[in-house]
Amino acid sequence: MFIQARASSARLPGKVLKAVGGKPLLQYLIERLRHGLDGYSLVLATSNGADDDAVASLGEYLGVRVERGSLDDVVDRFLGAARRCGVASFVRLSGDSPLLDPALVGQAAGLFDAERADLVTNVFPRSFPKGQSVEVIAVEALERAAAASNDAEDREHVTRYLYRHADRFRIRNFTHEPNCGEMQLSVDTAEDFELFCAMVARMTRPHWDYGVDELIELRRSVMAGA
Repeated sequence: MFIQARASSARLPGKVLKAVGGKPLLQYLIERLRHGLDGYSLVLATSNGADDDAVASLGEYLGVRVERGSLDDVVDRFLGAARRCGVASFVRLSGDSPLLDPALVGQAAGLFDAERADLVTNVFPRSFPKGQSVEVIAVEALERAAAASNDAEDREHVTRYLYRHADRFRIRNFTHEPNCGEMQLSVDTAEDFELFCAMVARMTRPHWDYGVDELIELRRSVMAGA
């Protein structure tokens, strides 16, 4: 599993390092993955810029393999990490998704193997809340995309080229019922961070015990002030 993380977010700088309950936001995601999944290795894919030295240090402190590469060419960052790790496919996760349900990783990986897909996703179209996004990507497919496009947006957003040229790749999507695609569970802004803090404060069990459906209800409760 490759966790994409950086400190230089425009809307909320340093968000993955912001502390909640005495630990950084990124640590929540790592804890959830470790408690919810067996047999997966974790790789923190951050940039080689000085701003991300603290992100890399956190990964090392938490015992996660750290791979560093280009800040803006994230496709190259992931391909470099994949080559050095010797993998033919990888799970792509976002460091600003501290409440990601690890069961979705297992679901996506199972579908990837069963369908022999180039890309398995739950955002094409999106029906899970933001912050519950999972992609399993074949390295060969990403190499084809990288060779086909030097567009800066494609290089930054990794799978953008595959989605824009879905007819050229074997893409499989899995969905959530009911559709909760407009719900925000990632941390992109100060308001999102406050919501995350409020949700954590209301948890009566370890955070990794809460799956996506419980998180949806918890968010609704927090927003309603109940």
